[in-house]
Amino acid sequence: MSDDTIRDGELFTALPDSYDASLYFIGRIRTPWVERKDCPRRGDVNGPVCQIEIDPRWQGALLGIEKHKELQILYWMDLARRDLIVQVPRSNGEKAGTFALRSPVRPNPIASSIVSVFAASKTTLLVRGLDCVDGTPLLDIKPHFSREDD
Repeated sequence: MSDDTIRDGELFTALPDSYDASLYFIGRIRTPWVERKDCPRRGDVNGPVCQIEIDPRWQGALLGIEKHKELQILYWMDLARRDLIVQVPRSNGEKAGTFALRSPVRPNPIASSIVSVFAASKTTLLVRGLDCVDGTPLLDIKPHFSREDD
């Protein structure tokens, strides 16, 4: 069964004719997972160390990043289909709307993980807590502040 197969009960819609915005990929994420089926469902801070590679043009944007123990990583799940509006997850087989799920299949396949930082160099971060395929495009990095930090 391919990742693009429609399961019984799933619904899809036609995608818009054009895009509303554009993005810059600021780097790539390196993980041990080569195929989508191998990725964990959620990142685990006890999982493998992964590498975030920042395009050198954005190196200055990392100034001060080492002060943060946790980061929010936003990335583009470029292998995901984008047209499903109702999905039937393998985990429970119950129909749910795309916006009620953490599935990578969504109109804008943007993912977010909170990661623990182990090391930072000029254009590389070593982190734990990711759940994506090796080579996934990186959208943004933000410091993560827990509610206790407010």
